[in-house]
Amino acid sequence: MSVTPESQEHKDLRAAVAALGKRYGREYLTRTIAEGGHPDALWSEAGKLGYLGVNLPEAYGGGGGGIAELSIVLEELGAAGCPLLMLVVSPAICGTVIARFGTDAQKQRWLPGLADGTRTMAFGITEPDAGSNSHRITTTARRDPDTGDWLLTGRKVFISGVDIADATLIVGRTETVSSKGGRTGSLKPCLFIVPRDAEGFHRRQIDMELQGAEKQFELTLDDVRLPADALVGDEDAGLLQLFAGLNPERVMTAAFAIGMGRYALSRAIAYARERTVWKEPIGAHQAVAHPLAQSHIELELARLMMQKAAHLYDAGDDVAAGEAANMAKYAAAEACVKAVDQAVHTLGGNGLTREFGLASLITAARVARIAPVSREMILNYISHQTLGLPKSY
Repeated sequence: MSVTPESQEHKDLRAAVAALGKRYGREYLTRTIAEGGHPDALWSEAGKLGYLGVNLPEAYGGGGGGIAELSIVLEELGAAGCPLLMLVVSPAICGTVIARFGTDAQKQRWLPGLADGTRTMAFGITEPDAGSNSHRITTTARRDPDTGDWLLTGRKVFISGVDIADATLIVGRTETVSSKGGRTGSLKPCLFIVPRDAEGFHRRQIDMELQGAEKQFELTLDDVRLPADALVGDEDAGLLQLFAGLNPERVMTAAFAIGMGRYALSRAIAYARERTVWKEPIGAHQAVAHPLAQSHIELELARLMMQKAAHLYDAGDDVAAGEAANMAKYAAAEACVKAVDQAVHTLGGNGLTREFGLASLITAARVARIAPVSREMILNYISHQTLGLPKSY
């Protein structure tokens, strides 16, 4: 991929979303969180303006773009201080998977609502005993031989926004049964749409130290009965369909981190321009200016890798996109953590006050290092997939 300047269409989208974000801003989001609510007003307006579904097919009410466009939306909202985490989940993961692999009926039922924001979908993959190892997923889907229905049993943890989602796209594994009726132990990942009110589908909110608009949940599926058409895609497609959702997740996590880093950096720059302790503003001193300049460079470099990953994914090159998406997520997370830390340090004591709104980002910035995959697992991926080194696990 050759690196080229952003198209005018992308510049216009970036400017329009930035204007929307500026009208809401960090104060709106922090107030919403403090009141225990959700950023419904921002979500609704973003949907009406076409930003939530910019990556989804035009035939189903979307913008006909791709992850490249959706990542711009999330980055600019983040840079304004009001990122929408469910953008990572609902249109990016779930919308993409359904658009690529869903039946016509599934597309008709879900995509228009996901595009305009009137419907949302959560994504359930992480399990208590699996963590980053998706090959150890134990949530099991089996067929009822009498009805053809699916029965799902298992647990999920750290699932965002289940309380506000109309359904959750659950990653399960189908069992291969031998001719004698016994389980062979061979398991294949499959994706199922589980309605929020499905019988046997239970959720428990996790008490998080990190406060966000989107709550985290542990899910229990106790023989949740689903019709045959709850399965998204081919039962035998396996990892292909799963990573069709995970690669956009990594790109969007990078966008989330870059936006957060840009927001923190902008607050620090404004402060450094005005704050005067000696003769000149503190931003005139290289000890203050150089770390901020370095953070800006690192965020820009991370954005380039994110744009490359989005371009490859939208072009249909899933293999190359997987490598680039992991790199983008890694680079963006590291740049974000450093930018937030330097921003707080630039403000000194003021960086820890509610007035400037940076202290809460110290914890939030670390999320990108941990989820949806840890930086160590990304280094493992690059070690053996890109460099050809042997696996240690």
